[in-house]
Amino acid sequence: MKLMDCHTHTQFSVDSEADINECVKLAAELGLAAYAITDHCECNAWHGEEHYSEDEKKLLESFDYAADFENSVSAVTALKEKYAGKLNLLCGVELGQILQDTEAAKTVNADSRVDFIIGSLHQVVGEQDFYFIDYEKMTMDEIYDLLERYFREAYEVSRTDLFDVFGHITYCLRYMKQRHGIEADISRYDDIIAEIFRNLAQNGRGIEINTSGLRQGFGDCFPSLKYVKLFRDMGGEIVTIGSDSHTVEDIAANAADGIGIARAAGFARLAYFKKRKPYFIDIK
Repeated sequence: MKLMDCHTHTQFSVDSEADINECVKLAAELGLAAYAITDHCECNAWHGEEHYSEDEKKLLESFDYAADFENSVSAVTALKEKYAGKLNLLCGVELGQILQDTEAAKTVNADSRVDFIIGSLHQVVGEQDFYFIDYEKMTMDEIYDLLERYFREAYEVSRTDLFDVFGHITYCLRYMKQRHGIEADISRYDDIIAEIFRNLAQNGRGIEINTSGLRQGFGDCFPSLKYVKLFRDMGGEIVTIGSDSHTVEDIAANAADGIGIARAAGFARLAYFKKRKPYFIDIK
């Protein structure tokens, strides 16, 4: 089957400098079956810096994601017209911390230009983004407490209708392992993860297989095969593949590996979203 990539970032994400025109050009050259640009939109930093208290500012690195959202969606909408008939280009967004500002999330959901919303949880209430946490200063008990809070908040996110697929469900493990070699055993949370997946499946939502861990030293996808199988066992039918690229050259990176995990988990097809509706491509 043709490859697809439903999780990518461009110059309109705070942590990327990838030129959006070059991204779309490469996706067209690769002949991707579907290509979604999903720039960051963190709900808990939707407003300008002046909107937040001093305590809130200590937990945030960037602000005014409302402007980033508009800039990204406007650019992608224009490129969709330019590449009509040449590329199945999808206007997406990675919507972080949905429950921490649901009004911002509702504004994004109401935008008719948006094809696809990844619901992500990059930081739990009262904590920095997992990217910025210094895990070497934490005991394992503290790490497990943080992970429990993550999965409990993820459970509440899974009960909303403000996204299409849950992004990199095991994102919480990424940096503690990549940077510090700390390997936490999340099997203790399997029951609540199963309930998250049950909520998603029952409400027609999916998960993504995020392949970034394969190229960034983590050594696996987010989530691993075990949890993709669990999603299937809980009745899940919708699975997308995303590289989480932040550079042009990483577009569709390890997509074939992600497809292999979906196949091994028992999925016969992959999904992409257009106008917030899932479309399916058979895995061959």
